[in-house]
Amino acid sequence: MPSSARLTIVGLGPGAPDHLTAAAALALSEGRVLLRTKQHPVASSFPGCEDWASCDDLYEAASSFEELYDRIVGRILAEARSGPIVYAVPGHPLVGEATVRRLLDEAPRHGIEYAIIPGLSFVDAVLPLLGVDALAVNLQIVDALDLVHCAEAAPFASGRLPLSPLRPVLVGQLYDRVLASHAKLALERVYAPTHEVSIIRHAGTEEARVTHLPLHELDHQPYDATTAVYVPAVDPLRGRVTEALQQVVARLRAPGGCPWDREQTHRTLQRHLLEETYEVLEAIDREDDEALLEELGDVLLQVIMHAQLAEEREAFLYEDVVAAIIEKLVRRHPHVFGSASLDSSDAVLARWEAIKAAERGGRTGHEHVVPITLPALTRAQELLERMRRLAPTRFAALRERVLQTRASGAGVQLVDQLVAAVITAMDYGDDAETVLRTWTQDLERSLVEPSLNLGSTP
Repeated sequence: MPSSARLTIVGLGPGAPDHLTAAAALALSEGRVLLRTKQHPVASSFPGCEDWASCDDLYEAASSFEELYDRIVGRILAEARSGPIVYAVPGHPLVGEATVRRLLDEAPRHGIEYAIIPGLSFVDAVLPLLGVDALAVNLQIVDALDLVHCAEAAPFASGRLPLSPLRPVLVGQLYDRVLASHAKLALERVYAPTHEVSIIRHAGTEEARVTHLPLHELDHQPYDATTAVYVPAVDPLRGRVTEALQQVVARLRAPGGCPWDREQTHRTLQRHLLEETYEVLEAIDREDDEALLEELGDVLLQVIMHAQLAEEREAFLYEDVVAAIIEKLVRRHPHVFGSASLDSSDAVLARWEAIKAAERGGRTGHEHVVPITLPALTRAQELLERMRRLAPTRFAALRERVLQTRASGAGVQLVDQLVAAVITAMDYGDDAETVLRTWTQDLERSLVEPSLNLGSTP
């Protein structure tokens, strides 16, 4: 490796020239300097700074941040190959510097040795203004661009938010109102619009100031490269994340919690899970989003309660439940998470059944293909659907027999009539349980509205 291929990455600190470390000052005074940007007080006050080059010209030419970072990194690597170079960046090189992260990956591949000289970060300058001990409060540090990516991913952004609202957050790189607007949209997934946040400007300089305002006004303020935003933690009792619900349920079950909740077992909760599930189905049938929101919460509560009970008897954790379903989804969707290629729903279902059959092959003991506790009509249709996919010849023979028997009308057994009705629903692409449930709702209304035409009578 040529000894001339050396890169020294220097942190300029958050702003004030007197925050520059002695090691950084020595490197700047002795080396050939290339700045990421001249928009920093040190770049206009350090002896000899007039000879320093910068990457400011690349900002105007690039059409995206990805392109900008690629160009900056390319320039730094080219300069380092021609001789030792000092690359100077605002703050600390390893706090919110995308170009440095890329350089640490790329430099070794190009035979370039590198060294990092730390500097005070924007975090160091912000904490005294907020009076916050980062370790004591478990402070999270988030890049505003990650919030932007989350907002841009909507409506498929669930789970992508890079923070927990149950711990305080410091957002950096929030340098214009467009970024602030995207960040606000992402944060409002888990914070109330009225949640108070703090905007910190020019931290580490004499012009430092902090402004407090509700989250919904976040993009109403001016922004520049010195701006950061502090978001205090949310009380779990007002949380909007699963972890908050876990804490609430654990508190209900803990000593000193709710007597009723503490008495519950998996068996005593069975009927509640069933009832809540049916209430979800009813909300779906009514196309009532407000009710659906509430009833889904009730079902989620049941899941968390059962997981809490399991943890108390040392069977498994809620996190095990999550891990198990993720593993199952990945395993059963090789066409999404692997290299398999499936181009139709039928192909997906066939592969799904094959994977499930392989899974069952490794288990011992009796296991129902379809839960035996399902309503009989639903269970019959589910099993018939499986037969149609996995054993089409047997299904065709069964279909012909029951439909012919029903048509003959002679000695028809009730079960044949029911099976024939289910198969007819399948032929029309209907769900037999839903069709009958809808009819019973009409029947119920007819009891108070005799003029209602049911179309058929019981």
